[in-house]
Formats: sequence, structure tokens, C-alpha cells
Amino acid sequence: MSDRSIHFNISERKILLRIFDILSILIALYFVSNISDFDYFTITKENWRWVFMLILYVSIFGTVFELYDLQKSSKIEKITSSIVFTVSITVLFYLLTPFYTPVLPDNRLQILFFYFAMIIALFLWRIVYMTFIVSPRFYKKVLIIGETSNIETIVEAFRNSDPNYKIIGFVNCEINKFETVKFNGITEYTPSQIDEVIEKENISEIVIASYNSESITSEIYYTLIRLLEAGFPIKEYTQVYEDMTQRIPVQFVGKDFYKYFPFSRSNQNKLYLFFLRIFDIIISVLGVLIGALLLPFVLLGNVIGNRGNLLYIQDRVGKNGKVFSIIKYRTMIKNAEKSGAVWAEKGDVRITPFGKFLRYSRLDEIPQFINILKGEMSLIGPRPERPFFVNELSKMLPFYETRHIIKPGLTGWAQVKTRYGSSVDDSLLKLQYDLYYIKHRSFFLDTNILVKTLSTVIFFRGQ
Repeated sequence: MSDRSIHFNISERKILLRIFDILSILIALYFVSNISDFDYFTITKENWRWVFMLILYVSIFGTVFELYDLQKSSKIEKITSSIVFTVSITVLFYLLTPFYTPVLPDNRLQILFFYFAMIIALFLWRIVYMTFIVSPRFYKKVLIIGETSNIETIVEAFRNSDPNYKIIGFVNCEINKFETVKFNGITEYTPSQIDEVIEKENISEIVIASYNSESITSEIYYTLIRLLEAGFPIKEYTQVYEDMTQRIPVQFVGKDFYKYFPFSRSNQNKLYLFFLRIFDIIISVLGVLIGALLLPFVLLGNVIGNRGNLLYIQDRVGKNGKVFSIIKYRTMIKNAEKSGAVWAEKGDVRITPFGKFLRYSRLDEIPQFINILKGEMSLIGPRPERPFFVNELSKMLPFYETRHIIKPGLTGWAQVKTRYGSSVDDSLLKLQYDLYYIKHRSFFLDTNILVKTLSTVIFFRGQ
């Protein structure tokens, strides 16, 4: 077997970006302090707090402003705004916390040195990253073995998740082959060509993508066993899909569904649930207080832009299928559903101009802090859906009712990872993310969702 090319997995690249972001900034500041009169930030043993706070701020705000989004990080025009926002807010917070950071310099010009040294350092390092790491030499080349009906879905899912994950070819594992693969850039190979393709294309990994393992021919089966014994990586598609996309591929889950849903022990962990409830109450009280401060402006906007009732109350399905009344600021015209329930979608003409602002800023969700205080919702969880759509989607999407084993949330994994659901396909995508959250629920994932929610609010991605 030939030596396989180097490839950084998603988690490895994110760690790489974080480490070298910090190193490039520290090296740049050290360099500037040694060749000029810049002494606002110096790296010494005595000043370790300064370094620690800088690393902390860059890590937090880099996450909020999507500095570690691999899709963005692969193109300079997309990552530019993230770099500028991250450095700007980092410097602002750094200047406003002088107890843990240096006292403001008498020469305010040093602040500009501090700011531009960080900007230039990040730009230079990210250019190096895009030139050398995000390049064909670091692609993971993959051979898919499965049924022809799966190939398009698989290719699109991997392409959208990791630009460095390249599917080179496909082997049809079915005994009765009725069609060949017709997909741009994907070549179909015969089972006898597997070894040849691995050698010729420098394949890093084989992914098995089959609905039914019984459909794999004996020729392919024994070839895979031989490769596995030789140490060649062979993975099952649903696990690769889950690791890369951070969602559960319910459309590929069959009768052995129990293998895919070893749900997080946090769902039954009394200590986790206790602290989660305390956190819900604290944040909800703060949310209600902030909402009270903003209420005069919302009232004025509603009178001018909406011209109707301020609040909108609607039935939603909560934990264990129990129906409750959700409270929101009204964003649509009166009698928006006089013809019956319909999907809300992006660019919906029923949404008023002021309603658009409320949705994009997420201010329309503020009254739901009352639902959280009442215990009907949590801060984080699957978004609650209306009974009509739950009944319809449960008939079409497998495991849809599984969303209701935990409380619905004000924000959730699906909300920060995908667009507004306006069709069955969108609901399937959201379901995949919701099930991933239920499966991997933890304090770490909750924190990740809260940080990404801040990015959604800051970039006005609410719908």
C-alpha cells in the first residue's frame, strides 16, 4: 500500500487555526515592541496576565465572529470581515479592562500599533494557511462504496461540510447493477479496480455508504477485509457524516436505529438538568429586564410599522408532546393565515417592515423568556413547532417525534447551523441537527450554541 497524503481533519484544522492565530499575534507584538518604542504590550513573566487576557479575548471573539468557520477560512474575501471584527472588539475590550491588562499609554498612537500589528499578523498567517493548508496536497481523497442512489446526496453533504474532503470515485456494491453513476467529477470503478484506484489516486480512506450491508458483494467484502487487516482506514458513512456535518443522517437510519441514538446521558443527569434550569432562570430574568427597557421602542415601532396587537400567542408542541402557548412579538400582518396554516419562508410578504427588523434582530423572541420562566421551554433545545406541522412532518420524516423528548428551546443547534425551515426538506435538515444535539447534549455544546447565537444576532441572520 502506498503512503497516503497528509490531511488535517476538521477538528485538527480548527485547532491549528486557533494556535497559529495566537502565535502570529504574539510574535507580531513581540517584534513591534523590540524594533520600536512600543511598550504598551510587552511579553514578560511579570506580564503573564496581559498575555492570558489577550489569548482569551481573541479566542472568544474569534469564535463569535466566525474566524474558525472552515468554509469562510478557505477564502480571503470571506474571512476579512471576521478578522477585522475580531481584532476591533478584542482591542476594545482589552482597553476597557485595565485591571487585567496594561494601563492606557500616554502616547495614544501605541494603540494603533497594537491594533494594526494584530490585523497584519492574522492576515499574513491566514494567507499562509490558504496557500499551503487549503490546497490539493492536503486534500483527503476518498473512495465511496455503496448504492448508486446514494451518491449525489453523499457528495453534496461532504462538499458543503469540508472543502478539503474530496470524493474521487465510487464503487457500486450492488450485485444487480441497473445503472451507472452520472455525476460530474465522480468516476465509477469496478470492484476489481479498488486496489488500483487506491494506488493511482493516493486514496486516504474508504467510506461504506450502503442502506443494507447484505447488498455488498462477496468480492468487495473480502477486498475490504484484506485492506482493513493491512491497516487501511475504512469507515461507515453515517458516522463520517455525523462527525463532519454535526447532524444525524436520519434518512440512512434503518431498522437498526438503536445503533444511531445512544442519547447523551445529560438528558437524564439530574445535576446537569438542575444547573441548566438555574441558568435558564437567570438568563430569562435578565432577558425580561432587557425586554422591559426595550419595550417603549418596540411599542412605538409596532404602532407605526405593524398597526395591531403587540403580542402574538400561538400553540406549540413541547416536551413529551404537550401543547403550550408560545408568546412572541407580532411580526406579520393581521389575518396572515386566514386560509389556513402555511410555511413561513424567507422574504414572506406577510411580514411587516417592522416585523422584518424584529426577526432579523431576534427581538421578536424576547417574550419567550416568560415561557422559559414558566418551565415550558429552555434556553437551548429544538425549536417548538406548531401541532399542525408536527402531525404532518411526523408522517413524512422518520424519528420526528424524537425531538420532543427534551424541552424546546429559544435557540438551538439547528437554529445556529441552518436557515429558516420553510419546507419538508428544510425540516429534515433541522431534524438532523436537533437529533445531533439530543445525542451529544452537554455543557460544552450548550456553550457553543450560545456563542454561535451571538454571531447570528450580530450578523442579523434571524428570520
